[in-house]
Amino acid sequence: MKSVEKECVIEFEERKSKFIGYVKPVGSKQEAEDFIASIREKHKDATHNCTAYKVIDNGQEYFKTDDDGEPSGTAGKPMGDIITYMEVTNLAVVATRYFGGIKLGAGGLVRNYAKTAKLAIQEAGIAEYVERKVYMIDFPYEKIGDIEMLIDSMGGEYLDKGFNERVTYKVRTDLTAFETLKNTKGVLVIEL
Repeated sequence: MKSVEKECVIEFEERKSKFIGYVKPVGSKQEAEDFIASIREKHKDATHNCTAYKVIDNGQEYFKTDDDGEPSGTAGKPMGDIITYMEVTNLAVVATRYFGGIKLGAGGLVRNYAKTAKLAIQEAGIAEYVERKVYMIDFPYEKIGDIEMLIDSMGGEYLDKGFNERVTYKVRTDLTAFETLKNTKGVLVIEL
């Protein structure tokens, strides 16, 4: 199964309309919905924030597109078609459009929303999908350097950091990092 390697942003202009494409690898339907909500919040003033995502979450496939006010089938569907054509899954794509005053027509909308999705996916890079889960890691202060080096080398994502009597990190990482952390002396790892 293939997905995008990393989160990324692209942008271009077409007849004075500005298109911004966002893509992110996701591991669940909720993560896809949260990513879309964050982009919509960031671009509240945009004319449209059209979306498409495809996720396999606990064995169930979720494939959803949204035209966000564009004429039916001219935005979300072409983005979904690109996801299918490029054979990627476990990703969310958002195409933000700021209308520039010149109408693009149905064909122009289809072409530009498909182009936004394709450029964002290409920019992010396509790779074999590696499932990542969220873990709580609890460890003594003297292990901060070792733990961070391991998480960073495995492409982990820090979700939260706490510093009390011991250090507590909430991270999203793959099974290999989890196994390595679990077998590190003095480190407690819990899957969330």
